[in-house]
Amino acid sequence: MVRETGIEPRIEHYGCMVDLLARAGRIGEALDLVSSMPCKPDAVIWRSLLDACCKQNAGVEVSESVARQALESDNVDSSGVYVLLSRVYASANRWNDVGSVRRLMSDEGVKKEPGCSSIETDGAVHQFVAGDTSHPQSNRIYEKLNEVEHRLAMVGYEPDSSQAPLVAELDSVKWDSLRLHSERLAIAFGLLEAKPGEPIRVLKNLRVCRDCHTMIKLISRVYDVEIVVRDRIRFHEFKDGSCSCQDYW
Repeated sequence: MVRETGIEPRIEHYGCMVDLLARAGRIGEALDLVSSMPCKPDAVIWRSLLDACCKQNAGVEVSESVARQALESDNVDSSGVYVLLSRVYASANRWNDVGSVRRLMSDEGVKKEPGCSSIETDGAVHQFVAGDTSHPQSNRIYEKLNEVEHRLAMVGYEPDSSQAPLVAELDSVKWDSLRLHSERLAIAFGLLEAKPGEPIRVLKNLRVCRDCHTMIKLISRVYDVEIVVRDRIRFHEFKDGSCSCQDYW
């Protein structure tokens, strides 16, 4: 950049390179780049690295180190860092550490932002929160969700309990938490209301968890429907059992 274009790299450029390396699973190279940067890494870079560590199973020690740096950064979303770290611990079956994160969040007054999803049908916007029972068609929605779960189980779907790390340790409780995520309710409603061949479009305020992402891919194949989800990170277009993000977001 400097030699050929005369452009001095800024933190945004370094952030892009760190993200690219981390997405490719080259965590070590990403960390080397961060340590050699002429500017101080910001919360976005550390959060991007922690996210990659979580997805790539980079190891608990590396993830803890990155999380520590993220929490010490300015303007950091500490709840997001704690949730990612708890998922690292859950994936490693270190449930005592998951409990420690939960207690730390409680002691510091840090609360996880509640998930909220919305869907528009016939000009009306319908909004759902996790475990919502306030919708006038709530009974039909949950019946549809039960049907969806049954059909997906028939093609091999199994819930990933590590995606509910801040819930009590019993897998049955974790599964109950996962199945009530707001985007699942919105999609179940969409399956009830959408016209044949019409895509289902959902807007969510948080990032879609890995288990919901897997489930939505299967729904798109089993029900032969296109589903577009805009979460906090990006657009996801689910079609024929795959997603436009290629399973990285």
